Amino acid sequence: MMLVTSELLVLVLAIVQAERSWIDWNYFGLLSLFVQWTTLTSTALICLLRPWLARRSVVHATLVIVSIVLLDVLTFSLFADSVLYPEPGITLWQSIAKKLLLALLISLIVLRYFYLQHQWQLQTEAEMQARLTSLQARIQPHFLFNSMNTIASLIATNPEQAEDAVLDLSELFRASLRTNDQLVPLKRELELCKRYLAIEALRLGDRLTLEWDVQTGLEQQAIPPLTLQPLLENAIYHGIQPRPSGGKIHIEAFAKGNFVYLMVQNPKPGTVGQQHQGNQVALVNTRARLQALFGEPAVLKQSQQSDTYTVTLRLPRRTVNHQSH
Repeated sequence: MMLVTSELLVLVLAIVQAERSWIDWNYFGLLSLFVQWTTLTSTALICLLRPWLARRSVVHATLVIVSIVLLDVLTFSLFADSVLYPEPGITLWQSIAKKLLLALLISLIVLRYFYLQHQWQLQTEAEMQARLTSLQARIQPHFLFNSMNTIASLIATNPEQAEDAVLDLSELFRASLRTNDQLVPLKRELELCKRYLAIEALRLGDRLTLEWDVQTGLEQQAIPPLTLQPLLENAIYHGIQPRPSGGKIHIEAFAKGNFVYLMVQNPKPGTVGQQHQGNQVALVNTRARLQALFGEPAVLKQSQQSDTYTVTLRLPRRTVNHQSH
């Protein structure tokens, strides 16, 4: 961008400089050589100092960058004006002063542009984080009362099982309130899903059958927290609970090319109405979070074939190197 912008500036100056034609090609060639020298060397020096500049204030960093550019222009001006292209009718120092003034103005304009771009990027990231937090906060387990009733009935008959259910429930709500993590390892998301399904299994008993088919090596795959759990919740409330005989939920995860696919299959819901609307709300929220974090490569779609309802999630292959607690 710097090279193209500087060449466009040289082209404008060459057009202005020309007296008998549209462009003074001699002036354009020599000025391009000078401008590219200064642009490339100044950019290289600033890039080398980038870690140091990042720790300085905006004013301090601006002064350092402008000083580097002006010293660079001064060095090349002394060489260019005295050797390559002495400008007629003007002293050496007047010519150098003109170039330094022009370099100062251009540097301040470019720095202002980068500063505004940086501020816009920070604002965009802040808005995205607020949006993700809002979307994640909407995905709250609505089975609280059913779970509490199940736990209450187990206290007298099986206190150890009731205690495990309380721990599973607390872990689920802790995850739903933890809004700092944008991405978590797939292993942690699957563990959370197993806690949720363990609670539902207490309530549904033999009516719920689970089938896991997770490819090894995907433990550190990055996934937004509470992505699979709402899909399983939909499978329970819209596919298993309305059926007197219950049914089977099949959870599958596998890698293919540059993507990781996650599938949740359950018996097709018998009715459409309010349950279908609740199902769509969860899918819309999950899809919005995926788009905000991964963009177009992330896909969430649902399909029905025979008596099976399938939700397929496609994520770009990406790993989480650390695990938050």
